[in-house]
Amino acid sequence: MNTAIHNGWRASVASESPRKILPLRRSYLNAIPRERVLLGSHVRRAMVISSSKKANLTASRKQRINLQSNGEKELTFSEFLKHPSGMEAVINAKALQSYQLVDDDENTYRCTLPTIQLMSFEVSPVLVLRVIPTQEDCTVELLSCKLEGSELLENQSEMFSAIMTNCMTWNMEDPEPFLEVDVSLKVTLEISTRPFTMLPVSAVESPGNLVMQTLVDTLVPLLLQQLLKDYDEWIQKQQQNLLT
Repeated sequence: MNTAIHNGWRASVASESPRKILPLRRSYLNAIPRERVLLGSHVRRAMVISSSKKANLTASRKQRINLQSNGEKELTFSEFLKHPSGMEAVINAKALQSYQLVDDDENTYRCTLPTIQLMSFEVSPVLVLRVIPTQEDCTVELLSCKLEGSELLENQSEMFSAIMTNCMTWNMEDPEPFLEVDVSLKVTLEISTRPFTMLPVSAVESPGNLVMQTLVDTLVPLLLQQLLKDYDEWIQKQQQNLLT
Protein backbone atom coordinates (compact mmCIF):
# COMPACT_ATOMS: atom_id res chain seq x y z
CA MET A 1 0.00 0.00 0.00
CA ASN A 2 1.36 3.43 -0.99
CA THR A 3 0.63 6.75 0.71
CA ALA A 4 0.52 10.12 -1.06
CA ILE A 5 -0.38 13.72 -0.22
CA HIS A 6 -2.62 15.67 -2.63
CA ASN A 7 -3.75 19.28 -1.88
CA GLY A 8 -3.77 18.82 1.88
CA TRP A 9 -5.42 15.39 1.81
CA ARG A 10 -3.73 12.12 2.68
CA ALA A 11 -4.61 9.21 0.45
CA SER A 12 -3.93 5.53 0.91
CA VAL A 13 -3.74 3.64 -2.37
CA ALA A 14 -3.94 -0.12 -2.57
CA SER A 15 -1.33 -1.51 -4.95
CA GLU A 16 -3.75 -3.98 -6.51
CA SER A 17 -6.31 -1.24 -7.22
CA PRO A 18 -4.41 1.98 -7.97
CA ARG A 19 -7.55 3.98 -8.91
CA LYS A 20 -9.36 3.44 -5.61
CA ILE A 21 -8.52 6.36 -3.30
CA LEU A 22 -9.74 6.52 0.31
CA PRO A 23 -9.38 10.14 1.49
CA LEU A 24 -8.67 10.77 5.18
CA ARG A 25 -9.33 14.35 6.26
CA ARG A 26 -6.65 15.93 8.36
CA SER A 27 -7.75 16.78 11.91
CA TYR A 28 -8.13 20.51 12.60
CA LEU A 29 -7.71 22.17 15.96
CA ASN A 30 -10.72 24.12 17.29
CA ALA A 31 -13.06 22.40 14.85
CA ILE A 32 -16.78 22.69 15.72
CA PRO A 33 -18.02 19.29 16.91
CA ARG A 34 -20.74 17.79 14.75
CA GLU A 35 -23.47 15.41 15.77
CA ARG A 36 -25.94 13.48 13.70
CA VAL A 37 -29.55 14.50 13.98
CA LEU A 38 -32.12 11.76 13.47
CA LEU A 39 -35.02 12.79 11.24
CA GLY A 40 -37.67 10.11 11.55
CA SER A 41 -36.04 6.68 11.60
CA HIS A 42 -33.19 7.52 9.24
CA VAL A 43 -30.16 9.74 9.37
CA ARG A 44 -30.72 12.15 6.51
CA ARG A 45 -28.15 14.82 7.21
CA ALA A 46 -25.66 16.03 9.76
CA MET A 47 -26.21 19.40 11.41
CA VAL A 48 -23.75 21.52 13.32
CA ILE A 49 -24.81 21.75 16.96
CA SER A 50 -23.04 24.30 19.08
CA SER A 51 -24.05 26.20 22.16
CA SER A 52 -24.62 29.90 21.47
CA LYS A 53 -22.43 32.49 23.10
CA LYS A 54 -23.83 34.49 26.00
CA ALA A 55 -22.67 37.88 27.20
CA ASN A 56 -23.12 38.77 30.87
CA LEU A 57 -23.56 42.49 31.47
CA THR A 58 -23.59 44.07 34.93
CA ALA A 59 -23.96 47.50 36.48
CA SER A 60 -24.58 48.82 39.99
CA ARG A 61 -24.84 52.07 41.90
CA LYS A 62 -25.36 53.11 45.52
CA GLN A 63 -26.48 56.62 46.37
CA ARG A 64 -27.84 58.51 49.38
CA ILE A 65 -30.08 61.55 49.63
CA ASN A 66 -31.27 63.58 52.64
CA LEU A 67 -34.89 63.36 53.73
CA GLN A 68 -37.09 66.03 55.21
CA SER A 69 -37.07 66.03 59.01
CA ASN A 70 -40.63 66.56 60.25
CA GLY A 71 -40.40 65.09 63.76
CA GLU A 72 -43.67 63.16 63.39
CA LYS A 73 -43.60 59.37 63.64
CA GLU A 74 -46.69 58.97 61.49
CA LEU A 75 -44.92 60.73 58.62
CA THR A 76 -41.81 58.56 58.40
CA PHE A 77 -40.67 57.03 55.13
CA SER A 78 -41.81 53.56 56.24
CA GLU A 79 -45.33 54.95 56.78
CA PHE A 80 -45.15 56.55 53.34
CA LEU A 81 -44.51 53.13 51.78
CA LYS A 82 -47.64 51.72 53.45
CA HIS A 83 -49.71 54.28 51.58
CA PRO A 84 -50.74 53.70 47.92
CA SER A 85 -48.83 56.85 47.02
CA GLY A 86 -45.67 55.25 48.39
CA MET A 87 -46.06 52.10 46.29
CA GLU A 88 -46.70 54.20 43.19
CA ALA A 89 -43.54 56.16 43.92
CA VAL A 90 -41.43 53.02 44.37
CA ILE A 91 -42.47 51.55 40.99
CA ASN A 92 -42.28 55.03 39.42
CA ALA A 93 -45.90 54.86 38.27
CA LYS A 94 -45.73 58.33 36.72
CA ALA A 95 -43.33 57.01 34.08
CA LEU A 96 -45.54 54.01 33.23
CA GLN A 97 -48.26 53.67 30.64
CA SER A 98 -50.18 51.39 33.02
CA TYR A 99 -49.72 49.03 35.95
CA GLN A 100 -51.80 46.46 37.78
CA LEU A 101 -51.53 43.90 40.54
CA VAL A 102 -50.60 40.37 39.51
CA ASP A 103 -52.87 37.52 40.65
CA ASP A 104 -54.22 39.49 43.59
CA ASP A 105 -50.71 39.68 45.02
CA GLU A 106 -50.47 42.98 46.86
CA ASN A 107 -46.70 43.13 46.36
CA THR A 108 -46.32 42.20 42.66
CA TYR A 109 -47.05 44.58 39.80
CA ARG A 110 -47.22 44.19 36.04
CA CYS A 111 -45.82 47.45 34.68
CA THR A 112 -46.16 48.50 31.04
CA LEU A 113 -43.84 51.22 29.81
CA PRO A 114 -44.86 53.66 27.06
CA THR A 115 -44.72 52.32 23.52
CA ILE A 116 -41.46 52.95 21.71
CA GLN A 117 -40.73 52.95 17.98
CA LEU A 118 -37.99 50.65 16.72
CA MET A 119 -37.57 51.18 12.98
CA SER A 120 -41.03 50.38 11.58
CA PHE A 121 -42.14 48.42 14.64
CA GLU A 122 -43.91 49.48 17.82
CA VAL A 123 -43.19 47.67 21.06
CA SER A 124 -43.95 48.12 24.75
CA PRO A 125 -41.54 46.82 27.40
CA VAL A 126 -43.41 44.98 30.17
CA LEU A 127 -41.85 44.49 33.60
CA VAL A 128 -43.06 42.39 36.50
CA LEU A 129 -41.86 43.91 39.78
CA ARG A 130 -42.12 42.60 43.31
CA VAL A 131 -42.03 45.18 46.11
CA ILE A 132 -41.17 43.96 49.62
CA PRO A 133 -41.49 46.76 52.20
CA THR A 134 -40.59 46.44 55.90
CA GLN A 135 -40.14 48.92 58.74
CA GLU A 136 -36.41 49.18 58.04
CA ASP A 137 -36.07 48.75 54.28
CA CYS A 138 -37.79 48.09 50.97
CA THR A 139 -36.60 45.79 48.19
CA VAL A 140 -37.77 45.96 44.59
CA GLU A 141 -37.06 42.88 42.46
CA LEU A 142 -37.40 42.52 38.70
CA LEU A 143 -39.08 39.13 38.13
CA SER A 144 -39.38 39.30 34.35
CA CYS A 145 -38.87 41.61 31.40
CA LYS A 146 -40.29 41.13 27.91
CA LEU A 147 -41.38 43.02 24.82
CA GLU A 148 -44.98 43.18 23.60
CA GLY A 149 -46.30 44.47 20.29
CA SER A 150 -44.52 43.34 17.15
CA GLU A 151 -44.30 39.53 16.94
CA LEU A 152 -40.82 39.83 15.48
CA LEU A 153 -39.58 41.86 18.42
CA GLU A 154 -41.52 39.79 20.95
CA ASN A 155 -39.42 36.81 19.88
CA GLN A 156 -36.32 38.77 20.83
CA SER A 157 -37.45 38.58 24.46
CA GLU A 158 -36.22 34.99 24.42
CA MET A 159 -32.71 36.21 23.58
CA PHE A 160 -32.07 37.96 26.88
CA SER A 161 -32.87 37.81 30.58
CA ALA A 162 -32.49 40.44 33.27
CA ILE A 163 -32.19 40.46 37.05
CA MET A 164 -32.52 43.71 38.98
CA THR A 165 -32.68 44.48 42.68
CA ASN A 166 -33.14 47.87 44.28
CA CYS A 167 -32.62 47.79 48.03
CA MET A 168 -33.77 50.98 49.76
CA THR A 169 -32.84 51.77 53.36
CA TRP A 170 -33.43 54.85 55.47
CA ASN A 171 -32.75 56.28 58.90
CA MET A 172 -35.22 58.78 60.33
CA GLU A 173 -33.46 58.87 63.73
CA ASP A 174 -30.23 60.26 62.33
CA PRO A 175 -29.59 64.01 62.89
CA GLU A 176 -29.75 64.21 59.10
CA PRO A 177 -32.40 61.68 57.99
CA PHE A 178 -31.49 59.97 54.74
CA LEU A 179 -32.69 57.54 52.10
CA GLU A 180 -30.17 55.26 50.41
CA VAL A 181 -30.68 53.07 47.35
CA ASP A 182 -28.45 50.22 46.22
CA VAL A 183 -29.25 49.14 42.65
CA SER A 184 -27.81 46.06 40.95
CA LEU A 185 -28.61 45.10 37.36
CA LYS A 186 -27.51 41.95 35.53
CA VAL A 187 -28.39 41.11 31.92
CA THR A 188 -27.59 37.90 30.06
CA LEU A 189 -27.66 38.41 26.29
CA GLU A 190 -27.55 35.63 23.72
CA ILE A 191 -25.16 36.44 20.88
CA SER A 192 -26.75 35.06 17.73
CA THR A 193 -26.13 37.53 14.90
CA ARG A 194 -23.10 38.38 12.83
CA PRO A 195 -20.60 39.92 13.10
CA PHE A 196 -20.91 39.54 16.90
CA THR A 197 -20.91 35.73 16.74
CA MET A 198 -17.47 35.91 15.14
CA LEU A 199 -16.05 38.06 17.94
CA PRO A 200 -14.91 37.03 21.42
CA VAL A 201 -17.55 37.50 24.13
CA SER A 202 -15.42 40.22 25.72
CA ALA A 203 -15.90 42.34 22.57
CA VAL A 204 -19.61 42.47 23.43
CA GLU A 205 -19.34 42.59 27.22
CA SER A 206 -16.86 45.48 27.47
CA PRO A 207 -18.92 48.10 25.57
CA GLY A 208 -22.14 46.55 26.90
CA ASN A 209 -21.04 47.05 30.50
CA LEU A 210 -20.16 50.68 29.76
CA VAL A 211 -23.62 51.31 28.29
CA MET A 212 -25.31 49.56 31.22
CA GLN A 213 -23.33 51.50 33.81
CA THR A 214 -24.07 54.80 32.06
CA LEU A 215 -27.77 53.92 32.06
CA VAL A 216 -27.79 53.05 35.77
CA ASP A 217 -25.73 56.13 36.67
CA THR A 218 -28.32 58.27 34.88
CA LEU A 219 -31.49 56.63 36.17
CA VAL A 220 -30.65 56.15 39.87
CA PRO A 221 -30.32 59.89 40.68
CA LEU A 222 -33.56 60.54 38.79
CA LEU A 223 -35.29 57.81 40.79
CA LEU A 224 -34.06 59.28 44.07
CA GLN A 225 -35.18 62.78 43.15
CA GLN A 226 -38.62 61.51 42.16
CA LEU A 227 -38.93 59.51 45.39
CA LEU A 228 -37.99 62.57 47.44
CA LYS A 229 -40.49 64.74 45.55
CA ASP A 230 -43.31 62.21 46.02
CA TYR A 231 -42.47 61.80 49.71
CA ASP A 232 -42.50 65.57 50.31
CA GLU A 233 -45.84 65.91 48.50
CA TRP A 234 -47.29 63.10 50.62
CA ILE A 235 -46.13 64.79 53.84
CA GLN A 236 -47.76 68.06 52.79
CA LYS A 237 -51.05 66.32 52.02
CA GLN A 238 -51.03 64.48 55.34
CA GLN A 239 -50.32 67.68 57.24
CA GLN A 240 -53.13 69.47 55.41
CA ASN A 241 -55.52 66.63 56.27
CA LEU A 242 -54.59 66.97 59.95
CA LEU A 243 -55.46 70.68 59.86
CA THR A 244 -58.89 70.18 58.30
